Amino acid sequence: MTWSPTSWRTRPVRQMPAYPDPAALSAVGERLTEMPPLIFAHEARSLKADLARVTQGQAFLLQGGDCAESFAGFHATAIRDTVRVLLQMAAALSYAAGTPVVKVTRMAGQFAKPRSSDTETVGGVTLPSYRGDIINDAAFVEASRVPDPERMARAYNQSAITLNLLRGLTQGGFADLNLVRQWNQDLIENPPIGARYMDMCQRIEESLAFMSACGLDTMRTPALRGTTLYTSHEALLLPYEEALTHQDAATGEWYGCSGHFLWIGDRTRQADHAHVEFLRGVANPLAMKCGPSLMADDLLRLLDILNPNNQPGRMTLIVRMGADGLGEGLPPLIQAIQREGRSVGWCCDPMHGNTISTQSGRKTRPFDLISREVRTFFDVHAAEGTHAGGLHLEMTGKQVTECIGGSGGLDEAGLAECYETTCDPRLNRSQALDLAFVAADAIRSVRWRPTKLAAE
Repeated sequence: MTWSPTSWRTRPVRQMPAYPDPAALSAVGERLTEMPPLIFAHEARSLKADLARVTQGQAFLLQGGDCAESFAGFHATAIRDTVRVLLQMAAALSYAAGTPVVKVTRMAGQFAKPRSSDTETVGGVTLPSYRGDIINDAAFVEASRVPDPERMARAYNQSAITLNLLRGLTQGGFADLNLVRQWNQDLIENPPIGARYMDMCQRIEESLAFMSACGLDTMRTPALRGTTLYTSHEALLLPYEEALTHQDAATGEWYGCSGHFLWIGDRTRQADHAHVEFLRGVANPLAMKCGPSLMADDLLRLLDILNPNNQPGRMTLIVRMGADGLGEGLPPLIQAIQREGRSVGWCCDPMHGNTISTQSGRKTRPFDLISREVRTFFDVHAAEGTHAGGLHLEMTGKQVTECIGGSGGLDEAGLAECYETTCDPRLNRSQALDLAFVAADAIRSVRWRPTKLAAE
C-alpha cells in the first residue's frame, strides 16, 4: 500500500487537538521540516539490532522517564539525576540477568499525553483538557488551554538540548562503571535499599578489579566507560512527527527523527486509523501499548500492518493490564504470538493499570500493586516458556512523593510533601531502584525454573 509522511491525514484520528489556526500550525510544521533531525537513521538501526537481542532473550530492555516532560521542569540536574537512576537500575538488572541492558529514556520528545476526556471540570468550570506542554498549558485558565502550534518548536528545541546532554553524560565518563558507588550518594536516606545497592557495588568493583588485572579496564575498554542511551516517546502529535520524518539517503527508508523508539498508545492503536497508518511507514523500531481490551486476533492484525516482514527488533509489546488483570490477560496474547511465529519483544508497564484515587483527590500508584504486576509478568513468561524482556516505567530521579509504598514507606498522608506531576504519578528514585531489585529477584527466580518449553 502507498505510504507517505502525510498519508495519515486521510484516516480517522483520535487524541488530536483542534488547533484554532490551521495556517499557523502548517507554518510551524514547515519550519520544523527544515530543522536538523533530532536522531539519525543509523542510531535507530542500532537500537533495532539491540531490541532484536531482547526478543531472543539475549538482552533486557529498561525504558523509563517522566510521565510527560514539561517546559518549566527543564533542568540539567533533573536530567542528570534521572540518568543516574537508570544507570543504577541497569547495573542491578544486568548483574542479576548476566545479559546487557538496553537503556531507553522517556525523554527528548515525551511531551504529549492522551486524555480520557476532551474536557475537565473544576469548581463548576469546564475547560479543554491539558494534553501536554507541546500542545497547551496545565494552568486551569481558558487562554492556557488553547492549543498553540508554537509549542511544537519549543519542544523541538528542548529535545535537542536534552539529547546533547544525554550524549555528553553517557559518553563523557559519567556512566563509567568505576563510578557505580558514587551513583549511590543519594540513597543514604533510604538505608534498606542503599545497603543492598552497596553490596552489589562491592561485588561489581571486585569483578572490575579482576578484569583490570587481566588487562581490561575502563580506560582501555570503551564499553565499561560509557554507554548508549536511546530516546523514546509516544508518537501522539502527528503534525510534529510528520515534520520530523526524513528519508535516509543511504537506504531510501523513512525514519521518524523525533526519537529513536516510537510507540503507539492503547487509545490510538486502531488498525484503520491515523497513528497506525503513520507508524507503519517509518523504519524505526516501534512499540505498542497492550491494555486489557486488546484481543489476540486484533494484535495479530496490527502486527501484519506494523511488521509485515516479521523483522526481529521491529516490534515491542508493552503490556499494561494491572496487577489484577495481567495473569489472565497476558497468556492468550503470548500463545497467539508463539502459535503464529511472530518476533516481538515483551515489556511490562506496571504503572498505568495500577492508578487509584485517594480521598484527597490525588492520583497515586501503590508500589505493592506495581511490584506484583512485575512479578506476575515474569511468572507468566516462565510458564509459557518465553522471555520477559523488559520494564517500561514512569519515574524520575527526584525524590517526589507521588506513588505510595516502597522501602521508604511513603503513605497517603505523605503524598502532599512533594507531589509535582501534572499528569500521572511517577516512581521516585528510591522506589525505582526498589523495583529494579524486584525485577532482579524475579530474573533470578525464573532462571532455573522449569518452563513449558523445557517440559516439552
